[in-house]
Amino acid sequence: MEELAYIPSPSRGVLYLGPIPLRGYAFCIIIGVFIAVWLGNKRWVARGGRTGTVADIAVWAVPFGLVGGRLYHVITDYELYFSQGRDWVDAFKVWEGGLGIWGAIALGALGAWIGCRRRGIPLPAYADAVAPGIAFAQAIGRWGNWFNQELYGRQTHVPWALHITSSTDGRVPGYYHPTFLYESLWCIGVAVLVMWADRRFKLGHGRAFALYVAAYCVGRAWIEYMRVDDAHHFLGLRLNDWTALLVFLLAVAYMIFSSRIRPGREAVVEPGAADGEADGDGPAEKDGTVEDAEVKDADAVDDDAGVKDEATDGAESAKKG
Repeated sequence: MEELAYIPSPSRGVLYLGPIPLRGYAFCIIIGVFIAVWLGNKRWVARGGRTGTVADIAVWAVPFGLVGGRLYHVITDYELYFSQGRDWVDAFKVWEGGLGIWGAIALGALGAWIGCRRRGIPLPAYADAVAPGIAFAQAIGRWGNWFNQELYGRQTHVPWALHITSSTDGRVPGYYHPTFLYESLWCIGVAVLVMWADRRFKLGHGRAFALYVAAYCVGRAWIEYMRVDDAHHFLGLRLNDWTALLVFLLAVAYMIFSSRIRPGREAVVEPGAADGEADGDGPAEKDGTVEDAEVKDADAVDDDAGVKDEATDGAESAKKG
């Protein structure tokens, strides 16, 4: 039965500008990264950091995150690339979809740590600043799955059902729950929650990031349960459900212990930023200016003293004469 209302799938996920392929999945990832950096920069500056610091550290975090996301996907779905009849080269075709958020966050955090360490910035403070932006980036990135007609849920007849038309890779054309849309909307809600809680409770020392992780895991658990794509199962649950449960518990535990050990928020997130110092040369230039002023003042005092002495000597000579 043809549905009267549904979400149509794109006829194709790639357009060609001459020989150059323009892939919807890649565009969603790129737009998400820009949104995350833009919002992260605004939050970082509001916390007392320098403009541009978030982007500089993202140069480390984003590549690490992409590699981590792909590794997690390939490892957990290895049969798609290394089983009989499969081509292992496909493991490198990121544009065809397949980025695991768990691996992306893990290795992305490693890249961010490297960038923060090079600039003398605490990683938890940076993570708090970029947390809502990451959630918004995930919301945008999920639309890449819509372009690829992948990661949908069970069959349904709801008015917002997703119409799958492709029959490649074992897909069965029909109407399914748009789990990509559910997760996209959930991530927007997570971003709004983190920004509200951060403003209301002055979260610091990585607790805003931990809240983002915990809230995302709650949504990911029920959305993952709806999906019908092939996945490894343990005790009746998909692997990603178990991962979401474990990560959720770790995030909640971190928030509890962190609030007891380090209550409040960091007073300084980027050394020297509040004084308007330039990167690397700020203190030296400032000290040099002060020293030059002191030398000039000292010379002026000496000159005044010399003039007064000469005037006194002249007056005494006049009296004697």
